[in-house]
Amino acid sequence: MRNHYCPRVRYIFITGGVVSSLGKGLTAAALGALLEERGLKVRLQKFDPYLNVDPGTMNPYQHGEVYVLDDGAETDLDLGHYERFTSGSLSRQNNLTSGQVYESVIQKERRGDYLGTTVQVIPHVTNEIKNRLRSAGKGVDVLITEIGGTVGDIEGLPFIEAMRQFALEVGKQNVVFIHVTLLPFLQAAGELKTKPSQQSVAKLREIGIQPDILVCRSERPIDDDIRGKLSLFCNVAVRAVIEEQDVESSIYELPEMLAKEHLDEIVLDLLKLKTRKRPHGAWREIVRKLKRPRHHVKIGVVGKYIALQDAYKSVYESLTHGGIANDCGVTIVRLDAEKVGKNPRAALSKLDGVLVPGGFGKRGIEGKIRAVQYVRENDIPYFGLCLGMQVAVIEFARHVAKLASANSTEFDAKSPHPVIHLMEEQKGLKTKGGNMRLGSFECQLVPDTLARAAYGRKLIGERHRHRYEFNNGYRESLGQAGLRIAGINPKRDLVEIVEVADHPFFVGVQFHPEFQSKPTRPHPLFAAFIKAAIQRQKKKK
Repeated sequence: MRNHYCPRVRYIFITGGVVSSLGKGLTAAALGALLEERGLKVRLQKFDPYLNVDPGTMNPYQHGEVYVLDDGAETDLDLGHYERFTSGSLSRQNNLTSGQVYESVIQKERRGDYLGTTVQVIPHVTNEIKNRLRSAGKGVDVLITEIGGTVGDIEGLPFIEAMRQFALEVGKQNVVFIHVTLLPFLQAAGELKTKPSQQSVAKLREIGIQPDILVCRSERPIDDDIRGKLSLFCNVAVRAVIEEQDVESSIYELPEMLAKEHLDEIVLDLLKLKTRKRPHGAWREIVRKLKRPRHHVKIGVVGKYIALQDAYKSVYESLTHGGIANDCGVTIVRLDAEKVGKNPRAALSKLDGVLVPGGFGKRGIEGKIRAVQYVRENDIPYFGLCLGMQVAVIEFARHVAKLASANSTEFDAKSPHPVIHLMEEQKGLKTKGGNMRLGSFECQLVPDTLARAAYGRKLIGERHRHRYEFNNGYRESLGQAGLRIAGINPKRDLVEIVEVADHPFFVGVQFHPEFQSKPTRPHPLFAAFIKAAIQRQKKKK
């Protein structure tokens, strides 16, 4: 049932200018959080101009993390920000790429849906984009849509044009355009420069869109003169020139930062929406725990894409959430698996916990296995995610169950002990896009396990993204050696969680719990992992 605040859908479009990676996604997510606190039902979505159908086959060094939704959609990492900052659970309807748009248009043309007309960007491609806006807006008060890339990119022009048309169709009173731009500080001149932002807005206006709000990313405060200059040259009200400085310590400072700039109030005024007052406290308490925590731990993340911050974005955020749950600051130590393997003791001995995230390919695997062996033998809390569970099984099989050369068939197709193997339905596949085990699957937890204690219930649902599974042919032998099966998929009898019984905290999960953790609702396993790390630190003192 729709609430009384908003009898019709309002639309907010967020574009970016000057450079990429300005934080459009975080701005959209934080605005969504503020509007939700006022009682509005908000949904967010991302339009990505690249021609890939989805980011599932893209290298993390190019695109960052692939974020997986309940329905199995492989999406942009900004959807992770959307879900973490707001209460909603998103679907494949909330991420649209140029690849999906053109694929749909061509399929319709081949079927004859266009009745022989010439297929063009306008109206056929733009109509496809507008259809997604209409479908995504059903059942909500406000739909916030972020357009990826930078204004002026040739790939993004159809999306910008579709926005212009859509605003005309639904009425400008129902639409707000927010433009995120950069105010660079030139050390030689000793001042912030507005010209790049002026040029960016001019480019947007050439396409037919006048931004209503300018969100200015800056390393320095913006004074009244700067606001006035941007207002004059960009044709935006002075109060709608929003300062968005780099946060001091955490992205979760952003909602309160934007609230101080009255961003949510300005949006509501432009859309003529009356809502309840925004309650204070939730985000402030989260930030308090991050800035002044009672405890502090160091967690090592051993991966192969460590050089890129965004490759394990959700993992890092979930560790922070685990800290919030325990009033604990978390320092993340990023460790390259290949380097760790050369001297695990030097890299890991002073840490309070170690996590191995998901991944694909053989590079760095032996380093991860050596890292797992070290933390298992030295009682350091361990948490393995997807591939992190698989390398834990391989390590246990080799060094505890004494199954020499145990491995995954992903890394050694001729291993005499393939404790991890390719799922049966994966063996005949010739393509790589969108055909892994994807999305949410049930897991039944075994009594008297760390996992059952953490979740506090018997049946859970978690998101997956993988092709290889625990080989059930080794369940009995590994179990006799001390590897405890703590979670099973009830429909297919697949191992989902493993634990080492005589260890303070040694948990490996086949799924990706990082995709369901929020600062306001930390994931139970991350919370339990950080709690174990705190206990280890206390013992060291």
